[in-house]
Amino acid sequence: MQRLAHDGVLIVGAGLAGLSAALAAAPRKALVLTDAPLNRGCSSAWAQGGMAAALSEGDTAARHAQDTIAAGAGLVDPAVARLLTEEGPAAVRALAGLGAPFDRAADGAFAQSLEAAHSYPRVARVKGDQAGAAIMAAVIAAVLAAPHIEVRTGHRLRGLLQDAGGRVRGVVCEQDGRLVEIAAAATILATGGIGGLYEVTTTPAELMGEGLGLAALAGAVIADPEFVQFHPTAIDVGRDPAPLATEALRGEGAVLVGADGARFMARYHPDAELAPRDVVARAIHAERQAARGAFLDAREAVGAHFPEEFPAVFAACMAGGVDPRVQPIPVVPACHYHMGGIATDADGATSLPGLFAAGECASTGAHGANRLASNSLLEAAVFGARAGRAAAAAPEAAPARLVRLVAPSLPPAALQSLRRAMSRDAGVIRSADGLLRLLDEIEALATQHGRSAALVAARLAAASALARAESRGGHFRSDATAIDAVPRRTFIRWPDLPPAAWKHAAE
Repeated sequence: MQRLAHDGVLIVGAGLAGLSAALAAAPRKALVLTDAPLNRGCSSAWAQGGMAAALSEGDTAARHAQDTIAAGAGLVDPAVARLLTEEGPAAVRALAGLGAPFDRAADGAFAQSLEAAHSYPRVARVKGDQAGAAIMAAVIAAVLAAPHIEVRTGHRLRGLLQDAGGRVRGVVCEQDGRLVEIAAAATILATGGIGGLYEVTTTPAELMGEGLGLAALAGAVIADPEFVQFHPTAIDVGRDPAPLATEALRGEGAVLVGADGARFMARYHPDAELAPRDVVARAIHAERQAARGAFLDAREAVGAHFPEEFPAVFAACMAGGVDPRVQPIPVVPACHYHMGGIATDADGATSLPGLFAAGECASTGAHGANRLASNSLLEAAVFGARAGRAAAAAPEAAPARLVRLVAPSLPPAALQSLRRAMSRDAGVIRSADGLLRLLDEIEALATQHGRSAALVAARLAAASALARAESRGGHFRSDATAIDAVPRRTFIRWPDLPPAAWKHAAE
């Protein structure tokens, strides 16, 4: 097997977190590995809503932190929330300085919109629903112009390199069907979430939690893997992944209606369409299960202005045979964001020396049980940069014999089986019976196909969901709807989760 040595920071993933880390690593060299071409295969480029930050005179970082903590249902780390919201405005301004064309008011200030569970309009947007793509375009241009950064596409993460002491010393990637070892003093995983493990998802299908799974197999502590956020309004036009109808539409006044045209959200929450995402997702799920249907009606709120105000939503609807200017949009909850991930500190350091994580594959404690809308791009920028700086300061390790930790790939048919099972039993509504069935199916797939990183990620999410016999934030148990009096985060290591762990948890 070919082995290469990189004298600098090694970053796997080219979303906003990974590229922010690469830029911040300067003047240390940074090597970015990604399977897909730049601006593809990452959730950052698909983000529509924007970046939440206290940029206006009437808003404060403290108020933003309070909203973040409230949305997280008791599990947000207050210190991390304060750090995120205090550094947020500078992160948005830095991206604007790179050329991200945020919408501006007549006086040149950032134009900001209101989204669910925010107490103040603080979401900086780009042309309604173009934030992710526009921000990524600006960041990619800066990365390609940076002399200290090298980007290699066509490199799929397959494993990690460790020394005898457990220190992570690089990665194993697959390039053109061949495995290549790349050693480095510091490795940052920015490999995204687990949306590709679900049948209905708004994220790129490539994101199957493989970075999380490999880190777990290497011995890293994993935090809160049971907490998955389901976006209420994926556009139900039969596409995989499902296109997204941004929450900004509801912020602009779009309403949720049944097939009969009657609004229904007031029956579920006093804030109606601007209720927290988990509440809206469960309401839509319930309406669909009751065969009443669920549609997002933006005809009055947006109407003829759709093409220029929300071009991505308009294009997705039209491609699916729906004209949102004159028709309600059929919607369905879809896996959208993973609050859990590889446990890190505020500088991206994991429990394994030499390994850092940033973005959706990491769990900093900023999101708790339910991420506040438009905090994801903000977290990627803030904590991606912090991880880049910390990894750049990591000392060189002494030469050592390295061990390859490589997981098998899951065949396409088996992956589709897993995706169906995850949506069915670890989706918007969960129960012990369903989670036990899911864990048995995961075990059967592992027995047949090997312990793939995707199956490891799925098992961690399912087993932790079974162990959490309460309903909190994005995790809703139909058989345990009460909320425990004392909030507790999940911290787990793979060796502490033997194959039969769920059987004991259910007894």
